[in-house]
Amino acid sequence: MDELLRRRRVYGADHDDPDPGPRPGHVYRELVAGPLDGLLLDVTGWSDQQLREGAVLPTEIGAHGSGGHTLYAPRPAAPAHWDWAGDIP
Repeated sequence: MDELLRRRRVYGADHDDPDPGPRPGHVYRELVAGPLDGLLLDVTGWSDQQLREGAVLPTEIGAHGSGGHTLYAPRPAAPAHWDWAGDIP
């Protein structure tokens, strides 16, 4: 695994986890822009349809604070990068 990738933090990892980075054998998408910019999303085991649709992710740091969600969708020309599409309550 690329050294730069190994130093990245995975969405959902505990803040006190001594190794919040990606795990060998897992598949990730990079979240771009928005409140989760730069985090990696573990999509291991996701179906092709799920990967095409993107994700609604809970986050406390979006526009709606605690209990809010943020939307990310795959970039058509680079599906390993998922772009922020907005926040919802």
